Amino acid sequence: MLIAFYPISTNSAEILQINNSNSILVGDQNRDLPIKLFCVEINDVEDEEIAMSLLRREFPRGSKVKIKPMGFEENILVARVFDISETKEMSELLNAKELNKETCSN
Repeated sequence: MLIAFYPISTNSAEILQINNSNSILVGDQNRDLPIKLFCVEINDVEDEEIAMSLLRREFPRGSKVKIKPMGFEENILVARVFDISETKEMSELLNAKELNKETCSN
């Protein structure tokens, strides 16, 4: 008896838009989902521009991402957002550049 295994096609989410340093829009083939980044509060206006540039460079439009939900705030999903290989996470990038007011655990 021959048993064949075929890979299951999965669709990951992708970055559609980075609205500001703590708000993004991701989507899959069927829907869009606004996400507030977990534990991100940028220091000042100049840092906001740097943060936006950093996020757009590291997570360009169309980048495949994995989402780890952390809760809800005002009916918006709060989550950690990783690149598909889980080597980069948006909040951690901002913390590493000391653009974030505070650091969080989790």
